[in-house]
Order: sequence, then C-alpha cells, then structure tokens
Amino acid sequence: MPTPADYLALARTERDSFVLQRLAKCPYPFVWQALATNPHTPPEALKVLSAARDSVWNDNKLLRLLADHPSANPVVLRAVLEAVAAKLDEGERPYAAVLALADRSELEVDEVRRLGTLSGASARLRHLLGLRLSVCI
Repeated sequence: MPTPADYLALARTERDSFVLQRLAKCPYPFVWQALATNPHTPPEALKVLSAARDSVWNDNKLLRLLADHPSANPVVLRAVLEAVAAKLDEGERPYAAVLALADRSELEVDEVRRLGTLSGASARLRHLLGLRLSVCI
C-alpha cells in the first residue's frame, strides 16, 4: 500500500503523463504542489489541479504554481484565472497567482486586468498589476 510519501516522491520525479494525471486526483495538497512544480505534468492534470481545494494558504500557493507552470496552456491558465477570480470575490488574497498570471503572454491583458476590479483586490495589488500589465503591452 503506497504511503503519502510515496505519492509525493512520484509527483516530484515521474515523467509518465498517465501516472501524473492519476496523481492529480489524490487527496494530498503537498502532492498537488509537487505536481505543479514537476515540468512533466501535462496540461490535463494541471487543469484538474486548478479546481483542487484544501485551505486558503495551500490553495493560493497551488494557484501561483499553476500560473507559473511551463506547460500551462491557455485552457489551464483560464481555469486558474477563474479560480483566482472566485477567490478574490470570496475575499481571499491569491495575489501571487494574480501577478503570475499577469506575466503570462498566453492571456489577454484585459482578462487579467479584470482581476484588479474584483472586491478582494487591494489598492497595492491593483498598482502592481497595472505595473506588470503595462510592461506586457
């Protein structure tokens, strides 16, 4: 019977897409985060992870890691964008994920700029978002 440590080791080192997709469905947030840092994790698994929820801290870290992932395609990035928008609407502060999304050229500037208009966006986030997005133009 595999232990959580076994799942974590696989998530960090595995290259097989099928195995990585199965790992995305496991219940451990530390495995989700390891998958989000594994460059071999396929977009399909990343999209599944964009909907994974555990705690505010773990969720926000996972969303930032997903926004930074090199295999995150526009479908994954839009799923992350929607998850971040929902968190902002709930009053949470996934600010690192917002700024990571601002650095992604696969998204339209207006898509990301919209995050700064949501109720959970602070004045500082809006300022930093404006700076990041003005560099992208």
